[in-house]
Amino acid sequence: MFVQWKRMERGGLRRAHESVMPLWQRTRRFRTYSPWLVLGAVQTQSYTRALLRGTAARRGLPDDVEDAVRVRNERRKLLHQKDRTFTVLVEEAVLRNVMGDTDVMAGQLGHLLTVSELPSVSLGILPLGADRTAMPPVEDFWIFDDAQVNVELISGYLTITQPGEVAMYADAFARLSKIAVVGAPARRLIASALEALQ
Repeated sequence: MFVQWKRMERGGLRRAHESVMPLWQRTRRFRTYSPWLVLGAVQTQSYTRALLRGTAARRGLPDDVEDAVRVRNERRKLLHQKDRTFTVLVEEAVLRNVMGDTDVMAGQLGHLLTVSELPSVSLGILPLGADRTAMPPVEDFWIFDDAQVNVELISGYLTITQPGEVAMYADAFARLSKIAVVGAPARRLIASALEALQ
């Protein structure tokens, strides 16, 4: 199902973020990939604020950014629940795409180092220069358990629930995972990006 942003956000960013909370609360296994941004559950409040301010300005939305940041911050609490797992994959470019300013980005990169140590989180980074023959970069997506995929597009929000299509995203995620580095090599890439901000 496709929903245009203007429809999803007509009640403001806070309401749009509240609308997906039931999905987050019932999901136990999260898999997510992004080629361009740090994803919601592992964002700092400052990074989220910068991202949502840009979104509100581009889309001409009312300024309820602080309320939306508070709602999104509720998702971060799920990272600390033992019955949930988060496998987060990002392209290395995500570490270099500054959101907000360098202080915001430095805080975000430091936060990634911290969350990568959480038992519920596996953070993988797809290095620049890696052979991408098996799986090129694709659109940003979330897989919720094995039941649903959400894709954020420029024009709207796509929800996929057909098992065959969900399986295609799961396969893409598995292929992307094989390219990603995790653990100490991933932390070195984050540290390098952090050093480049200095």
